[in-house]
Formats: sequence, structure tokens, C-alpha cells
Amino acid sequence: MLLAVPNVSEGRDQATLKAIGDAFIEAGARLLDLHADPDHHRAVFTLAAPPGALAQALLAGAREAVARIDISNHPGAHPHVGAVDVAPVVHLDDGRRGAAAAEALVLGDLLGEELGVPVFLYGALAGGRTRAELRRGGPGALAARELTPDFGPMALHPTAGATLVAARPPLVAFNVELAPPATAAEAEEIAAAIREGGPEGLPGVRALGLALPARGGVAQVSFNIEDHRATPLSRVVEAVRRHAPIAEAELVGLAPQQAFDGFPDDVPVRNRRTIEDALEALA
Repeated sequence: MLLAVPNVSEGRDQATLKAIGDAFIEAGARLLDLHADPDHHRAVFTLAAPPGALAQALLAGAREAVARIDISNHPGAHPHVGAVDVAPVVHLDDGRRGAAAAEALVLGDLLGEELGVPVFLYGALAGGRTRAELRRGGPGALAARELTPDFGPMALHPTAGATLVAARPPLVAFNVELAPPATAAEAEEIAAAIREGGPEGLPGVRALGLALPARGGVAQVSFNIEDHRATPLSRVVEAVRRHAPIAEAELVGLAPQQAFDGFPDDVPVRNRRTIEDALEALA
């Protein structure tokens, strides 16, 4: 069994998200989790399917997303370059790394050929090129750099942009909400200090700060933790607390159980659910 975590640039229209999710399922994937956020205007699907079937299921859901999502007018806070912004295939152990890489390459070819969406590889399949490099400045900046896609047409799709594809181990998407009256500016200062490359940089951590209008303007530091073994969530919480009190946290999608090792009991986590729990429920 392989996992995939396609992120689509839609977090508000439930009918669109249902159509995309139904397409994944009807094409043979199991839907383990769906997380939609109206402020980020983004949804994260977590899917499971055997090698050989996963890429076809992802293509089916991507076809719905391309037909329904227009990123030319996208007010969400999350950086993005496409309707299906990223579509990583996830291997849970080294023994499945090769199968994940093969599935990701098949997926890239399908998205480019079947949907006319340029696909850019990132991570190990692209010599370490990062999502952040490709998404910096949004779709317009990506087009202006005139990079050659790994699959599909040279030009961005007029409404669906481009899709970023990788084969990778689990990544933990984790949001920390600051206690009022913290502001978005304070959240961004904390993000800049804590993210990799900052003065307190945590390895493998990407972060941005923003306000959440749908939650009354609360300030949030939004994280991607690329290696939960090097930087467990407890360390991220500790780093944020050096700067500001925390109201609560939120898990986006699923996380390995190990990511929560040593996590403090006094920080509530919305949507806390592990990959292991979700896979056990399939049995």
C-alpha cells in the first residue's frame, strides 16, 4: 500500500471537494482523511491504494479539480501554483521508496499527457529541488522563470496552473494558533525565527505566519515538518512558546505516531489522528 497527499487550491466549496473525493474513491483509492481550510483556501486529501492503482486514482481526482478550480482568482493565504498544487506519493518505509518513485513518475506523465497540466518534480526525484523554490511568487513567477517542466506542456494551464509531484516519506503539516491578542505580524516574526535558515532554525521546518479571518482573526504559525524524527512536534511547540503563548494547535491530514513523541499534554490539537490509526481502520 502506498499513500498520496494531493493538495488542491479549494477550501470553501464543499460540492467541489466532494466531487474530487468521489472521483478518487471511484477510481480505486481509499480516502483516509480530508482536511479543508477556508482561510488557506486549500484542501488536503490523504489517500491509500496499491502501487499501479494509485496514479490512476490520482488522475481521476485531478481531472475533477482541473475542471472545477480556477486559480486565476484565488484569494487564499497558502502559497500555490496550481489547482492540484502538490501531489506527493508517500512511502512509509525505505522498502517502498522505489515503488513510490515509480508511481510518482507515472503520475507526472499522466497529468501532463491527459490533463495538459505541466508537472514539475521536487525532492529526491529532482535533485533536492524544493516546493518552496517552485512556488515562490506564485504561478506568474513560475511562468516567468521559464523552467522546463518534467512532464506536460511548457506553458501553465490557463486555469489550473501547474502541479508539483514528488515521492517522499511522511511530512507533517501542523498549525499553531497563538493566544490573543497576538497579530499576524507577530506570527510571521515567529515563523521567520523558527523555520530552517532562521536565527533559531529548526531542521527541515518550513513556516509562515498569517491571520485567520474565519476564526475571528486569530494569528497562526503554519508549519511543514519534513523530518519528524529530526524535529518532533514537541520541539516545534517549545520553539513557539519561547516567543508567545499558544492557544491550541491543529494537525492537517495525518501524521506518524512518532511525530507526537513527548508532545505536551497542555496543548490541545484539533484533528489529531495518525497514519497508523487510519491504516488500521482499513484492515
